[in-house]
Amino acid sequence: MTPPASALPVEMPTAFLGVSKSATGRIWLDRLDPRGAARALAIVQRYQLPEMLARVLAGRGVEIDAVEDFLDPTIRKLMPDPHTVTQMETAAARIADAAMRKEKVAIFGDYDVDGATSAALLAWHLRHCGLDPLIHIPDRIFEGYGPNVEAVRGLAAKGATLLVTVDCGTTSIEALAEAKKLGMSVVVIDHHQCGDDLPEVDALVNPNRPDDLSGLGHLAAVGLVFVTLVAVNRELRQRGFWTGEKPEPDLLGMLHHVALGTVADVAPLTGLNRAFVAKGLIALRRRDHVGHTALMDVARLSGPPEAWHLGFMLGPRINAGGRIGRADLGVRLLLEGDVSEAARVAAELDRLNTERRAIEQVAEAQAEAEALAALGLEDKGAVIVTASEGWHPGVVGLVASRLKEKFSRPAFAIALEPGGIGTGSGRSISGVDLGKTVRQAVADGLLIKGGGHAMAAGITLRKERLAEFRAYAEAALAEDVAQSRHANELFIDGAVSARAVTPELVTTLNRAGPYGSANPEPVIALPSHQLVFADEVGQAHVRVRFRSGDGAMVNGIAFRAIGQKLGNALKENRGQLLHVAGSLTVDRWQGSERVQLRVIDVAVPDEGPAQIR
Repeated sequence: MTPPASALPVEMPTAFLGVSKSATGRIWLDRLDPRGAARALAIVQRYQLPEMLARVLAGRGVEIDAVEDFLDPTIRKLMPDPHTVTQMETAAARIADAAMRKEKVAIFGDYDVDGATSAALLAWHLRHCGLDPLIHIPDRIFEGYGPNVEAVRGLAAKGATLLVTVDCGTTSIEALAEAKKLGMSVVVIDHHQCGDDLPEVDALVNPNRPDDLSGLGHLAAVGLVFVTLVAVNRELRQRGFWTGEKPEPDLLGMLHHVALGTVADVAPLTGLNRAFVAKGLIALRRRDHVGHTALMDVARLSGPPEAWHLGFMLGPRINAGGRIGRADLGVRLLLEGDVSEAARVAAELDRLNTERRAIEQVAEAQAEAEALAALGLEDKGAVIVTASEGWHPGVVGLVASRLKEKFSRPAFAIALEPGGIGTGSGRSISGVDLGKTVRQAVADGLLIKGGGHAMAAGITLRKERLAEFRAYAEAALAEDVAQSRHANELFIDGAVSARAVTPELVTTLNRAGPYGSANPEPVIALPSHQLVFADEVGQAHVRVRFRSGDGAMVNGIAFRAIGQKLGNALKENRGQLLHVAGSLTVDRWQGSERVQLRVIDVAVPDEGPAQIR
C-alpha cells in the first residue's frame, strides 16, 4: 500500500558548508543546483572563463549561448521598437508637434530620483529642440505625489499647451481632466501599477497598463523617457527637423541620468535596464557632466562609480531635496551647466542629506520601539504598521525600509498631521505584493488614496482608521508573508580562502555586473576563518578582520549590525573560527586599494574540515 503524500519524506537541500542555521537564522544553500553546476562547467569550457565567474553567470540563469551578450550588454541589441509600447506612437508625434511649433511645454515630475532624472532628461531634449520647457516638481508635504489641480492651473496660466508628466500621472484622473479642460494636451510617461480606471489624456505611455504587451514593465520612468525620446527623435528625423544647424541630440551621451534613476528606483537590473546602467556607469566615469560630477565630488566618491554608489551615495543626496528641502533642487543640479553653481547646489543637497539622516534616526528609533512592542516577545505579526505625530513625511519611506530590514516583514511608517490625516510609506519583502494590497484598500474605502508597486507603496489615511488598516494589512498579507519568511535562505555563489580575495577577483566578478535588484551581488563564503578583530565603527557598523589557516587576512565590515543578530554574533565570537558570507568590494582610501568583505552572515562551523568549493 502506497503511503499518503503527506507521509512521504521530503528531501531537504544540502546546506552549504553544513550551515543549516546561521547567526541570522538562515540556511545557507548553493545557488547552483546540479543543472546549474553543469551549466557553469560548460561555460568554463566554452569561453575559458574563471570558474567563479562562470558560477555567478549560471546562478543568474545565463544560458551558455547568451554569455557573451550578458558580459557586454548593449543598448543597440536590447532596445525594442518603441512603438511596441501602447500609445507610444501618439505620444512621440505629439511631442514632435510641440518641437515643430515651438510650443510651451510643461514637465510635471515626481520628487524622487527617478522623477528628477526623468524630468532632467526630457527637459535637456526639449532644450536641444529649441524649446524652453517649464518644470514643476511638487512639494512632498504641501502638494503630495503626482499632478494636482492647482499646479496644473498654474502651468496653464504660464502658457503651457502640452503637459508631459514623468514618473507620475497614471492615477491622476481629476488633475489631468482639469488640464484637458484648460485646453492642454497631456502625455503621461509613467511606470507605476494601475487599475482599470485611466485618465482621459492624449497618450498614456505606461508598460504596466493592462492593455500593454511590450514587456517593458520593469523599466524605471527615466528608462521609459529614454525609449520615448528614441521615438521622438525618429519622428522628427522623418519630418526633416534635424539639420546641420540643429543636429539630432546624442541620447546615448545622457545615460548617466538613466543609470542613476534606474538604480535609485530599485528597478530590476535585467535586460535593457542592465544595459542602461552598464553604459551609464561608463558615462559617469568620464566626468563630463557638470551636475553629476559635482554630485560625485560632494559625496566624496573616490575611484570609478559602481552601481551601489548610485543607490547609496548619489541617489540619497538627490532625494534629500524632495524629502526635506526644495523639491526641484535635484533637477536643477542635473540641468546646471555652470561648474560653480553646480557645486553650490550639490553642497546644499549634501547638507540636506545630513539633516535628513538626523531626522530619520530619531523617527527610526521611535518606530523600532513601537514595532518591538507590537510584535511582542513571541515575534508575532505579519506586517508592521507604525505611526506618530511629529515624524517628517519626507523620511517615512526610509524608516519603513529600515523596519523591513530589521524585522524581515513588510512595514509601514506613517506621519500623522495635526488635522488627523496620516501620510505614509510601505516597503515589502520578496514575494509580497504591497502595491496590490494598498490599491485594494483604496477601493474598499479604507485609505483616502494610495498606490505603488510590489515592493513599495504610498498611502494617505485618516488617523481614526489606523487600527483598521493595520488589521486589514495583517489579514491580507499574512499568508504571503509566512511563505516568504519561511524560505529564510542565503544563496552562496562559491567559497574561497582569504588568500584568493584580491582586487583581481573583484574585477573578475564585476564582469557579470552591474549588480542590484534582480541581479544580486555574488555572495562568497570564507570557510572556517578566524575572527581576529571586531569593533564598532561609525553609525552601528562593525569593522572586522578574518584570518585563514595559512595566515592570509581579509578586512570586512558589517553595516548597521550593532544590536542585530549579526553584530551580536561577531562580538561574541572574537578569536573563534567562523564560516563567513559576504560580498566583495574594493575599498579605496588615500590612493590605495584593498579588498573589503561586506559581511552578510556568519555561522559557527560544525566539527570537521570545511570544504572549499
